[in-house]
Amino acid sequence: MTTQLSIYNAALRHIGERELASLTENREPRRVLDGVWDDDFVDTCLEQGYWNFATRAIKITYSPSVEPPFGYRYAFDVPNDHVRTAAVCSDEYFNSPVLAYTTEGEYWFCDLQELYIKYVSNDNAFGMDYSLWPKTFTRWVELHLASLICERLTQNASKQEQLMKRAKRALIDARSKDAMEEATTFMPPGSWSRSRSSRVGRDRGNRSSLYN
Repeated sequence: MTTQLSIYNAALRHIGERELASLTENREPRRVLDGVWDDDFVDTCLEQGYWNFATRAIKITYSPSVEPPFGYRYAFDVPNDHVRTAAVCSDEYFNSPVLAYTTEGEYWFCDLQELYIKYVSNDNAFGMDYSLWPKTFTRWVELHLASLICERLTQNASKQEQLMKRAKRALIDARSKDAMEEATTFMPPGSWSRSRSSRVGRDRGNRSSLYN
């Protein structure tokens, strides 16, 4: 079972340090790990991909208490658990992307009165639920953490560089495995494609492209 302690100990094993008995053990490695972890470490990891296990979908209506001074007419509160936006659409099936919007601080601004949003969440029921973490994501997090504490605890820059390379490969693998879990989706044709199609006057096949 993945826990904060198991992640700490995996990172320590990667750099050749003795494991911790608990998260309160009075040792320098624990203090170094805490320093990195408390600096929004998990949020930073979640931000590195559109992880399926951490993604939630919501319908959101504009905030009547916020009146934009100019430009887009409506403001939407960005949720407190928001880490990274995956999709902004005008329909509940996420088939119609909204391109005319902007993000400023704690708000999304748009001319629509309601939006459907998919985003990477750090809520305890999503990204912060360690039981949902795939093994490949967990392995990357462990290696990434090890690379961040390595030089401080070992004074070995060469080992740190090796860990950084391993972590980079692990991130690629985690993203790839996560993408395989997504349903195949066709991007809607853009305005250029629609315009060209109307001029030609007949269908030349499926112009949509696949993406994960």
